[in-house]
Amino acid sequence: MEEKTVISGETGQVTRAAILISLGNINSRLLGLLREMVKSYFFGAGGVVSAFDVAAQVPTMFYDLLAGGMLSSALVPVFSDYAKPDRREELWHLLSLLLSLVTVTLGGLLLLIEASAPQVARVLSAGLEPEYLQLATRMIYLTTPAILFLNVAALFSGVLYALQRFERPAFLGTVSNATLVVIVMLLGRSALGAHSLAIGLLTGSLAQVLFQWRALRDAKLHFVSPFTRHPALGTIARLYLPIGLGLIVDQLTVALSFNLASRTGASGIAWMKYAATIIQFPLGMVVTAISVAILPTLARYAAESAEERFRATLSKGLRLVLILVMPAAAMMLVLAEPIVGLLFQRGNFMLADTEAVSLVLRLNLLGLVFAALDQPLIFAFYARKDTWTPALVGVAISVFYTALALIPTLFATPNLSLLIMANSLKLAGHALLMLYLFTKKVGTLRPHGLAHTIRLAGAAAVVMLLPMAGGRYLVSLMGREGIEKLLMELLLAGGLGALTYLELLHRLGVEEIKLLQPVFMHWWNRKRETL
Repeated sequence: MEEKTVISGETGQVTRAAILISLGNINSRLLGLLREMVKSYFFGAGGVVSAFDVAAQVPTMFYDLLAGGMLSSALVPVFSDYAKPDRREELWHLLSLLLSLVTVTLGGLLLLIEASAPQVARVLSAGLEPEYLQLATRMIYLTTPAILFLNVAALFSGVLYALQRFERPAFLGTVSNATLVVIVMLLGRSALGAHSLAIGLLTGSLAQVLFQWRALRDAKLHFVSPFTRHPALGTIARLYLPIGLGLIVDQLTVALSFNLASRTGASGIAWMKYAATIIQFPLGMVVTAISVAILPTLARYAAESAEERFRATLSKGLRLVLILVMPAAAMMLVLAEPIVGLLFQRGNFMLADTEAVSLVLRLNLLGLVFAALDQPLIFAFYARKDTWTPALVGVAISVFYTALALIPTLFATPNLSLLIMANSLKLAGHALLMLYLFTKKVGTLRPHGLAHTIRLAGAAAVVMLLPMAGGRYLVSLMGREGIEKLLMELLLAGGLGALTYLELLHRLGVEEIKLLQPVFMHWWNRKRETL
């Protein structure tokens, strides 16, 4: 009886944590979308926004490369070893050491970047016109200190996750996005102009630190010499090494893509980032959520050497991901203009920007489908404590992408469409290579219906294109204009497409649709109760 109570308590704790993290993820995505809408309203999609995107990429790159990259792979596992009440003093000492180490080392890095901001701007955006290149440089001066705040916030998050205090770290994205939105709305029309974006980013990174500080009120922090030796440092380095090597190469390809995009015109980077915001929405809301959900089960089956159950669970996750992502890709293909227009086309974001971002969005769709396939496969290797395989695949595919992106520039000026297509092929290559290596190392997924689901969902997604195109045509006959037309296109055409897709899956007997029906009915019943 006591054992059942303990298990029940642990289950409730895990469920509560999962709900908090999911809510935080949803809020962060929604406010991230609002952030982009505010940015597009005040500053459009020209060289000013491209300059900010360059400046914002500097702290993002170093966050992803450092504490952000090691958060789940190294920091949380190591902090968890010290999180028990009887080891709490050791935990605070380790956190103090890491904070001291990060502050000293990143302090030197910040000085270096601030001193070389013009060179950093040229590396990332040499193709921008001089006035925008100078603006990017000034913004880099403002955004660079965020490197320190973001990495300190990641250390705090790692400790709080290890202590199972999820409330604050789960909403970090919400805090930073909300801060930037407020700053831009207050200062965007002032003499600061576009610099308010950089100020908002810097303030948002500081807000992440302050927001978590209250949850660490019992922490006994003090300065520790960064040269102090500690066994945990070796463990963190060992766990992070393969991922870090992959991230270094990945960040180099990001820098290359920014540089080439800057050579396609003043708006190239801005268009690329706006489209990426839309693409990231289904990836974050669907793919990441499902990947995280199946990870504990995969890890348990891997530890038990239950290979058949491991493959069955992964296959179920992959099938569910593709069932949801394929119709999303089909909708973006047909309804790109209504989606982009409704989100961004106001203020200084013009019709020409909507058309350009819509094209970039469509060229990203191949990459979206393969990225959806790729992430659960990466998590499957992590569940088997194999971080080297995804890292080495990432290095190999980055070399492949570099060749794809650079070869066309030998014969003509860089082209944004070709650059986006190269990125989609990179994502496709990564997913296919991961699937091949998984099959070689773990076994085939063929007996678990993955190919069958891909065929059925793919066919249904193709069929739904016709009613969506018909829906757009019907709206065009109504003579509506502006936001009203865009909204009607999205609701009518999108609704027809969704109903067609669901009906086809139901008639074809696709198993995964049964998993979605209870969720939809629960949502519908709750909506009816509130009406």
